[in-house]
Amino acid sequence: MGAIAVFILFTITDASPNHLWLHQPGLAAWTQQAAFFGILAVPVGLLMIGGEFDLSTGVMSGATAIVMALLVGKYHWNAWLAIVGTIVFAIAIGLLNGYVVVKTKLPSFIVTLATFFVLRGLSVGAVLLLNNHSTQVTVTELHPGGVTSAKKIFGSSFFSSGALPNGYSTAIIWFIIVTAFATWVLSRTTFGNWIFAAGGDQNAARNVGVPVARTKVVLFVSTALAAALVGIISFTQASSAVSEQGVGYEFFYIIAAVVGGCLLTGGYGSAIGAALGACIIGMAFEGVIYAGWDSSWNFVFLGAILFMAVAVNTIIYRRAQKARR
Repeated sequence: MGAIAVFILFTITDASPNHLWLHQPGLAAWTQQAAFFGILAVPVGLLMIGGEFDLSTGVMSGATAIVMALLVGKYHWNAWLAIVGTIVFAIAIGLLNGYVVVKTKLPSFIVTLATFFVLRGLSVGAVLLLNNHSTQVTVTELHPGGVTSAKKIFGSSFFSSGALPNGYSTAIIWFIIVTAFATWVLSRTTFGNWIFAAGGDQNAARNVGVPVARTKVVLFVSTALAAALVGIISFTQASSAVSEQGVGYEFFYIIAAVVGGCLLTGGYGSAIGAALGACIIGMAFEGVIYAGWDSSWNFVFLGAILFMAVAVNTIIYRRAQKARR
């Protein structure tokens, strides 16, 4: 309902020539934005259902793009081998985050905030050191190995037409795949039950045999892998990467999950809800442009819907708990 209401709002306020919001250009614009937010918002939502937060997702998406850009552009790796290297890097960060959280019992907010600052510093300092004092890593080879085929899978488009020459980004397909897979995991697998149990009541979950620590580590790895996917898509689209790209986006992923119904206290939410939350944010970012408003209104809009979503989610959850009694 919220997604439909936001879509109608920007349909009414659309000030573009020929009302492009309702045509292919408008659809392509906001769905691409939603895809980039949603690929990460969905696993972030699952992690929140499991009772944890990951504040390193934004910088991770940029760091993985930098890693792949360095491997392809500076060290001349084949793109597919670079993708494997980027995934291994992401898994290592996810394992580190998860292991530190479950072993030290420190709040995941603090642990991943520390990871955020470390990766942010490395994405600038290490890149300056390795890339001739430039924060932008670009592929300079004329035909780098594997980049063309990798671009077809990750960074190309589909359904191009006269009205939409550039077509729709393949990021949208990846968004749908991630959402469908996460929905299946939550609703059809034992691991999905473990996620809800770990976020609802850790002690009770342990008492009935749920591997809470392993579940949380896997969830941290999933957010890191999703960040790697976004980084790979970004690099293959632009054939370059810039230090600090993605910084600050972690809040948008959390907002999308919360707007989609994931409780901040854990134990409740859905992958589809987080995906719809990403669609709302995508529409907000592009709708403000099509309405001709100042872009700073994006943040006012996001703040308002975040507050309303938290309030509504809390009220509904409390009423549901009373009904159970």
